Amino acid sequence: MHDSAGSVFLADCPARLAVDIITNKWAVVVLFALSRRPRRHGELVDLVGGISRKVLTQTLRRLQSYGLIERRAYAEAPPRVEYSLTELGQTLTEPIAALTDWAKTYGAAVADFHEAAQQDTTTSDAQAIKKRTTPS
Repeated sequence: MHDSAGSVFLADCPARLAVDIITNKWAVVVLFALSRRPRRHGELVDLVGGISRKVLTQTLRRLQSYGLIERRAYAEAPPRVEYSLTELGQTLTEPIAALTDWAKTYGAAVADFHEAAQQDTTTSDAQAIKKRTTPS
């Protein structure tokens, strides 16, 4: 049996490219936002909290360059542009939904663990500084 996990470490592995695409901070959120219906740029800005117009534009262009979303411009006045998932992009709907479900179930536990780890680090750092600055 071929060890498929080993091939993920190769620079030209398709799995590595896929992981690179979806690990972008905003890519999965934008793909999820488009999973229900096509949306305009302004709608996406409003829907995706915390993303700037510039970063959204960059994310949309990147996803479009990989064939995951489609940009459709309508010849209207005023001009209207909508973004939607391509057939290839729609194949990510199920994995993204699974990840979203996981986050809903375990996100609070991960955040709590991270916060506790940050507090432990801060406490350890403070104790180390105190030891270095306290005269013997």
